[in-house]
Amino acid sequence: MSCCRRQRFPRARVSVRAARQFVGDTLGEWGISDRRDDIRLCASELATNAVLHGVPEGREFEVVLIRTPGVVSIAVRDSGPGLPQVRRAASADFHGRGLWLVSELADEFNVEAEPVGKTVRVCFKVGSGCVC
Repeated sequence: MSCCRRQRFPRARVSVRAARQFVGDTLGEWGISDRRDDIRLCASELATNAVLHGVPEGREFEVVLIRTPGVVSIAVRDSGPGLPQVRRAASADFHGRGLWLVSELADEFNVEAEPVGKTVRVCFKVGSGCVC
């Protein structure tokens, strides 16, 4: 059995914290503690990228959590142009490590072009939580 939760957030810095909280609360409701910190960190990084690079002025981004047996996936969709790319930042760089970190922590990572915008999706193998 699978479960799905989704929420939209405005293009604002406070949305990063709100998205991380949404993910943490949902994981708690589902009884998932396995890899909770990794999942919340990745949600925060993906939300940050959506706010800084993906969401056009006046629009929102969406966070979708899907729970299937043994897997939690997060999809962050925005309507902005371009596709994010994982890069390895130089040691002197002050930014540019977010997607690399996400790709290292998640069991699966991909970017899907949409007719308008894109969806960045990550999956995590987890122990069994409650059945929704």
